[in-house]
Amino acid sequence: MALPYTHHYDLSFSALNLKKFGSSHLQPICCLRCNSSVSSSPFTEKHSLQRYQRDQWVYNNNNQQRPSLSCGDEAVSCSVPADSDSIRLNDITLQLPELRKLLQVLKHKRESCGGQVPKNGLGDVFLVGTGPGDPDLLTLKAVKVIQKADLLLYDRLVSNAVLDLVGPDARLLYVGKTAGYHSRTQEEIHELLLSFAEAGATVVRLKGGDPLVFGRGGEEMDFLQQQGIQVKVIPGITAASGISAELGIPLTHRGIANSVRFLTGHSRKGGTDPLFVAENAADPDSTLVVYMGLSTLPSLAQKLIHHGLPPDTPATAVERGTTPQQRMVFAELKDLADKIKTAELVSPTLIIIGKVVALSPFWPQSLTEASRLVEV
Repeated sequence: MALPYTHHYDLSFSALNLKKFGSSHLQPICCLRCNSSVSSSPFTEKHSLQRYQRDQWVYNNNNQQRPSLSCGDEAVSCSVPADSDSIRLNDITLQLPELRKLLQVLKHKRESCGGQVPKNGLGDVFLVGTGPGDPDLLTLKAVKVIQKADLLLYDRLVSNAVLDLVGPDARLLYVGKTAGYHSRTQEEIHELLLSFAEAGATVVRLKGGDPLVFGRGGEEMDFLQQQGIQVKVIPGITAASGISAELGIPLTHRGIANSVRFLTGHSRKGGTDPLFVAENAADPDSTLVVYMGLSTLPSLAQKLIHHGLPPDTPATAVERGTTPQQRMVFAELKDLADKIKTAELVSPTLIIIGKVVALSPFWPQSLTEASRLVEV
């Protein structure tokens, strides 16, 4: 249902500053490229048809310039700026008028339509974890908050099935990031959260997995609290727990793995080496779970083996875990990178390394290996 846009004010703040994102220097995106591999993803890909249909409200003021979307069996060539930064700035420019209108509508709604205005005039911000993708893994508290939100800023790895649960009167805005393309910088996300909270809105920041596990939720919480905004965190099932359970892998197991370590596989500035691999990460009696490690796995595996982890350590890589599009490969650590390349796994892919992987019923020698490990 459309909100009654009866007021318009010249709002000024850094996230929505027309001086910074001036349309006079940018050519609006007229159409976008959409193909079957993108549309079949359970998540929101950067220029997917689902994204622009879901966020259609924010382009309402630009009917003559809004993105023209088409999708078929083959990709459709479109005229768009060549570099990703131009695409990003064009998109923000198109969104600015409706974002400003929504700010004022929400403020007016709180003040004159019977809504309860907080004593300090500020709204609430919820950092909500949505789990690895399966909507049935959402907490009841997360569902309640999602359905009562005024505005939801969502990441790429919030699944489409989860977004289908959003209330009919809420507004969705994509702020996702992929390698080489950030629809919003982290600072711009901070300012969006702050601006709508200052207008008295109920703002939900949706993040895949758990918001405080490699999700930059801590940064957003710290920024908002310094501005006097109350932040409530609703935890989600992190990918390590959700996906390992899906595969029947216990992250810890008496006599086999006495600890578990979560590691980001991200590299600095898009390099091939992971940020840091401590020598004690190569503990054969521990389970190692690597987030965002697809591109740096070859280097990571070499370093783990160099630090003493046996090359034949069981390992698995799981693409789009817990969703209907889930794919996985199992291999010994020394062969895992090659198996991933052969299977052409794509992001998001979670990697689990450790003897407990052999306890999974999907491990090729699961029964024999499991019996041997338990006996040992």
